[in-house]
Order: sequence, then structure tokens, then C-alpha cells
Amino acid sequence: MDQSLARRVLMLLPTQRDTELTSDVLAKHGIDTCICRQHADLAHEIERGAAAVLVAEEALLQGAQSVLVRAIERQPRWSDLPVLVVARDSVQVADAMARLGNVTLMERPLRLSTLISTVRSALRARERQYQMLTHLDELEQARDAIAASAQRKDEFLAMLAHELRNPLAPIRNALHLLGEPAVPEQERASLRAMMKRQVDHMVRLVDDLVEVSRLSRGTIELRRDVVELADVLRNAIDLSRPLIDTGRHALHLDLPDVALPVDADPVRLAQVFGNLLNNAAKYARSGGEIRVGARREGGEVVVSVRDRGIGIEPDVLPHVFELFTQGRREAHRAQDGLGIGLTLVRSLVEMHGGSVTAHSEGRGRGSEFVVRLPLATAHAGAGDPSSVDSRAARGDDATGASHPLRVLVVDDNVDAARSLGMVLQMLQIEHEVCFDGPTALDAVRRCRPDAVLLDIGMPGMDGYEVARQLHEDPANQDISLVAVTGWSQLQDKERTQQAGFSHHFSKPVDIGALQALLGELRASNGRHTPGDGDSDGKDAGALSRVG
Repeated sequence: MDQSLARRVLMLLPTQRDTELTSDVLAKHGIDTCICRQHADLAHEIERGAAAVLVAEEALLQGAQSVLVRAIERQPRWSDLPVLVVARDSVQVADAMARLGNVTLMERPLRLSTLISTVRSALRARERQYQMLTHLDELEQARDAIAASAQRKDEFLAMLAHELRNPLAPIRNALHLLGEPAVPEQERASLRAMMKRQVDHMVRLVDDLVEVSRLSRGTIELRRDVVELADVLRNAIDLSRPLIDTGRHALHLDLPDVALPVDADPVRLAQVFGNLLNNAAKYARSGGEIRVGARREGGEVVVSVRDRGIGIEPDVLPHVFELFTQGRREAHRAQDGLGIGLTLVRSLVEMHGGSVTAHSEGRGRGSEFVVRLPLATAHAGAGDPSSVDSRAARGDDATGASHPLRVLVVDDNVDAARSLGMVLQMLQIEHEVCFDGPTALDAVRRCRPDAVLLDIGMPGMDGYEVARQLHEDPANQDISLVAVTGWSQLQDKERTQQAGFSHHFSKPVDIGALQALLGELRASNGRHTPGDGDSDGKDAGALSRVG
């Protein structure tokens, strides 16, 4: 509805002079009016929009009443159009007042102040109706948005189940085959490699879910530095190379000769371009082409990732960065992801002060994603040496030191605890496995481990309570507590730190990172080998040692 029309007072008075004088008076008080010459004009203008109707009793008695009744009946349900009637005899207009509904009677002779006050009251009442209409429209839009979000979430949950079942099926098949003694060793190695690929895929799915949760809570913090964009892009390509090679895609990288420094978190920015490359690799035709280009435009760097794949439908294109949004899937594609990668891309780019847009000419015409980031104003130094991978910097592992390390594994998930114990056994680390808190406390008193890999969410006595009781004994002050848990939010890590844990690993544990940590603990361990006076042979024998 035209807002200017919706705030008019329509007037149908006995004479032209009365109408013009009243219109001038109202105009001087900032009230818009519309003069109607006859009954039909009144009905027409009501349809166009009005805040109130000012009509004389003569017009009502001459046929305007029936016109008004019909016009008001055609109004939407929210509308209660104010009708102001100027009359000498209320009895004459009693029927009109009964039929028209929201009627205010002003008796002649009419004082000017009464006219202005009554008209303004009618306008305020009408304004509240418009506000209510706006509120109803907003509620309707919100309801539609909630319904659409719920539908997308339902589709996402179904998709999540599908994506998780895909890797679970080959894992289950491989486990069955590995249990058959007739399977040759070469095929066993192939089965183990396949299981690792599928587990890695599941870990990536869960990591994406965790990232979206962190973004929605605003708990992601950028570790920014001035970095060269070319290095970030090459890191992203390395991350996406397996998927690109699997699809037999040709990758073309077009970088300018000049440096393109950006003030960014290099890990998060590599994640941005890695997700865009993964997206291109997944939706490009097998043996297709992916082009990555970067250029400078004023104070910005512009990076495009273009493919010649299945493209994006016009109705999906405006929503590709929304959570849980995906275009129509192709039947031959088993692992298209969860539809949250582009949401991560947009959020991370905007956190860097940039923008990302998507372009496609439609289904089968490929797609292009363009990221714009502000260029850094100055180059940084060599960077923080702490950003170098600690394992590479140290060049050590858990097996290279001379002193044995004692580790206690505590987890109520029996399979998780035992499998982690098997990993420690493979690494030739003395260890013991417990499945509850009280047993763990007894084991610590018996064996005096150097480190405890402790699950948090255990029934009865959880990991926090175990940590609290361990810290009460001064004899345990040299024990490193390492949280191994499915809780991986920033606030979870802060809580474990406050509870006295020195490290926090999210399940499933990165074995390489765990091995590096154990090597670090061993390097700083002042403990001597068993029999040197720190513990007796009986205590050491309680720990399983291989090798």
C-alpha cells in the first residue's frame, strides 16, 4: 500500500466551499486530505487507501451510507476504518452509525478545536492498525522463515545420516573381512587404508559441524599476521589435492608477479580457499577444469575459484551461503558434504573484513566464487616461530628419548580406551587402561604415571572430579593431565584448563599430535628408569610395556 495514500483523510461534505475550507484548515495542521466529489469517488479512494473518512450527514442520507458500508466490507480483516460524521441530529444518522462500525459523531455547529482533535485521534487509531499490520506481516515472515529453516534442518539431518552411513558401510565390511583369516595380507593393507580414508572423511564432517557451532556462538578467534596470499593459496591446494586428483581435474593457478600481502589468519584463510576448491572438485564433471586466479584491484585482492561443473540453479544461487543449503544432487555422487562449507567460507571471509559472492549461469554452466579481501598495509617480519609445527621443529617423537614414559588411559568407552592403549603399545610406551574414575585414582596411587589421558564425560565420577581429587594429593603435582574428550568448544577447553589439565585433545585423537605431545613430555621428564629409586619393580610391572 502506498504510504502517502494510506494516511489521507477522505472528505465528502455538503458543498464545495465547505470541503475546501475544511481541507485548508486540516492542511494547516499537517493533515493530508482528499476531496471526493461524489459517492463513487469515495468508494474508489477507500480502495486506494485512507486513514479516515470525514462525511456529512447529508451525504449519508443521499446514498453515501450504502457506498461506505460496501467499501468497508471489502476492507481486509485487520482494517477498522474510522468514519467521522458531521451531523445536526444524531437520530438521523443512527442507522449509519450502527452499520458503519467505527464511527465518531461530531455535532454541528462544529468547533475548530474539536475537528482537529477528533481527526488526529482517528489518525492515531489508524496508525496503530498499520503498526499491527506491519507486526502481523513480520510474524508471518518470521513464521515462513522458521518453517523454511526447519525444513532445511530436517533435510540436513537426513543428509547427515546419509553422509555418515556412506563411510560406515565400507568400514563395517572391512572389519568383517579383517576378521577372516583367509584374507591375504596385501588385501588387509588395502582394507586398512580404506578404513582410514573413511574415518578421515567422518572426522571432516564432524569438524565442519563443530566449526559451524563455533561461528554461530562467536567463539572463533583469528590469529592474524601479514601473510602472502600465494602461500595461503598453495596451502589450500595441498589440502584439496586428494579430492582434485580423485576427480581427475586439471587445476590452473594464475597468480600475479607482484606480492599480495593480507592481514589474515593463514590457517583459517587456507580453510576458506580449501572449502571453495573442495566445492569445485565435488561439483565439477570428472576430468574437468578448475581455475584459481588472484589479482589486485585498488586496495583489495580478488581471488576467483571457477569450475566448469554442474552449476547452480537460479533459485538456489541467492541462498548458497546459507546454512544447510544445497543444490540438487547428482545420483552418481556419494559424498557431496553437508551443505555447510560455504557458510563457513562466508563467515570466515567476513571476519577478515572481506566479502564473497557466487556466480553461475545456471545448471550445467559451471560456477565461480569470488573472494575480496583488503590488502595489508605493510609486510610483517619473519612471523611467530611458534606457528611452526611443533613436531617438525623438535624433530622428536615418543620413542626417541632414553627414559620410559608411563601413561594411564581412562575412558568409560571400553573400545576407545583399549584402542588408545593399543596405540601406546605400538609406540612402546608403558601404559595402563581404566574404565572409571575410582579405578583410575587407585591406578595413579599404584603406578605413579607421568601422564593421564583422561576422558571427561564419564558416568558417576567424571574427569573433572578425578582431576580435582588428583590435585588434592601433592604427590601428583608432576603428573600431566591430558583431556581426551568429545567436547571441543572453546569454553570446554577453557574449563579443562581451569581444572588443571595441561592439554586438551578432541576425539578422535590425532595420533601424530598425541605422539608429539608424549615426546615432549618424555623430553622434559626427569624420571629415571624403574629401579633407580623413583619406584620399585612391582609398580613398574603393573604397567604394560612392549618392546
